[in-house]
Amino acid sequence: MHDESAQITADIVGYLEGLQQKELLRFVAVGSVDDGKSTLIGRLLHDTHGVYEDQLSAARRATKQEDQEIDFSLLTDGLKAEREQGITIDVAYRYFSTAKRKFIIADTPGHVQYTRNMATGASTADVAIILIDARLGVLQQSRRHAYIASLLGIPHLFVCVNKMDLVAYEEARYEAIVAEFAAFAAKLSFESVSFTPISALRGENLVHASQAMPWYSGPPLLAQLEELPIRRGRTGRAGGALRPAPRGGGALRFPVQYVLRPHLDYRGFAGQVAAGSVSPGDEVMVLPSRQRTRVVSIDTYDGAKPRASAPMSVTLRLQDEVDVSRGDMLVSPEAPPEVTHEVEAMLVWLSERPLDLQKTYFVKHTTQYSRARIHTLHYRTDLSTLEHEPATELAMNDIGRITLHAHRPLFIDPYEEHRITGAFIVIDSLTNNTVGAGMIVPREQQQGVGPAGLIDGSQVSPAERAARLGHPAGLVTVTGGEAEQLRELCSALERQLFDRGRFAVMVAPTSPLTEETQRELCIRLLALGAFVVWSGELPPELTLPAGLTPLALSAPTEGAEGRQGTDLDRYAADWVSRALS
Repeated sequence: MHDESAQITADIVGYLEGLQQKELLRFVAVGSVDDGKSTLIGRLLHDTHGVYEDQLSAARRATKQEDQEIDFSLLTDGLKAEREQGITIDVAYRYFSTAKRKFIIADTPGHVQYTRNMATGASTADVAIILIDARLGVLQQSRRHAYIASLLGIPHLFVCVNKMDLVAYEEARYEAIVAEFAAFAAKLSFESVSFTPISALRGENLVHASQAMPWYSGPPLLAQLEELPIRRGRTGRAGGALRPAPRGGGALRFPVQYVLRPHLDYRGFAGQVAAGSVSPGDEVMVLPSRQRTRVVSIDTYDGAKPRASAPMSVTLRLQDEVDVSRGDMLVSPEAPPEVTHEVEAMLVWLSERPLDLQKTYFVKHTTQYSRARIHTLHYRTDLSTLEHEPATELAMNDIGRITLHAHRPLFIDPYEEHRITGAFIVIDSLTNNTVGAGMIVPREQQQGVGPAGLIDGSQVSPAERAARLGHPAGLVTVTGGEAEQLRELCSALERQLFDRGRFAVMVAPTSPLTEETQRELCIRLLALGAFVVWSGELPPELTLPAGLTPLALSAPTEGAEGRQGTDLDRYAADWVSRALS
């Protein structure tokens, strides 16, 4: 800190004005445990003169071996447990600046147990730096952290292959890791991915170019961070070309945190501007009531303000005495968020107890809490291949696509448009532990997300329908035989299922409906919890709910008993008895 100290002493006003003009870049260091994240950050702070002398002296004293080079990880790992175990547990934030830019770093834990802390630290970052141990290569946790960073909408990924000094600075080893990780990262949504070979302990290719790796011709890490173009999107995020925000990237989102009523003549609504801006005289709409009014004043501790924008914390006073409570939201009337009970999201599961589709959880979204049930798990992501695999539960650190039903209406935007209104956390209703972190995604019914979204505005979840009907939705296909025989067998099967307490409905090709309408009818019936009897083979375009496995019944073959009406009844009855036993 010598250079800055001298400048502060000479001209503190000039120093502060210059600092205010610099662009701010937030970045997060992620990766598997012991890949060197804390050491990288500590060395970066040290080599940019971002460490005070007393901090440096304390780190020297805490270094366990006297003849050992200073342990730079101690500059960020401040907890006693972190120093004892040699791992990062909590998220540590550090600030430093260079002549070109100022930075806020988040040092996150790499241990699987603390993935939730990693997600917290990465949630506000503009850039992710993922470290990979040159000896161990790309690990499962490396893939998990990269995938989470992608889900969180971080546009740029810097991959640092660390500990090159322990593999004799071998170019072939570096290139092998680059090839493996590049193939994986190509499936993610980063705008740019760059690779740098480094030794965090020795400071090679961090601030200064390494003499030990002449085969690397690229710039050191700090130069890349300084030169990275930053274009602030309408959500306030940094990065390249952000995805378009048709619902209102610059539209007002003001979740009400607290109602201020110090005396009878004052009623204000306190909160943080999540997105957009507001000025006195602007028309706003209150959700969920949809009442409209105008802003009279923007109050702060320092007095009234002519304008408030994200992420300012202010108190708004309104023109009319409208009903506004904590958890409500003031929004731009011309570009409101979606008001819905049904939310589809990518969910990172953080609890040791698996996700229970029959359990009621709490969901915290902006400033409101609501009871909610995650009723559909569409798929789980295989972190090795990024393929979608069927699943009935999410274990700790699993990531999957879900649909939840909230008891109260939520005011949502897709996460790619708004980080705050597009995210939520899931809380265990018994322990109050945070068990999941969700990023809201647009509904994509055509890609097999199931029928839950087809019942627009419904407040009844599939699990509740199953409880009321006494059975979950089901589907049986009836194939073989001639058209007339199939129709009679489907009719007999529908009768037998109905007599055994099933909400059974037959969908047969002899109906006057088109094939497309029949498929739509089948999906809607399944969404309502029906047991559908489908005549013929299932068309490949028919998308079934996740977890539903169709049953199959073949018509009796030539020469077998049961070719006529009553025999088909007995044939259907025997099959139902076996299927439901």
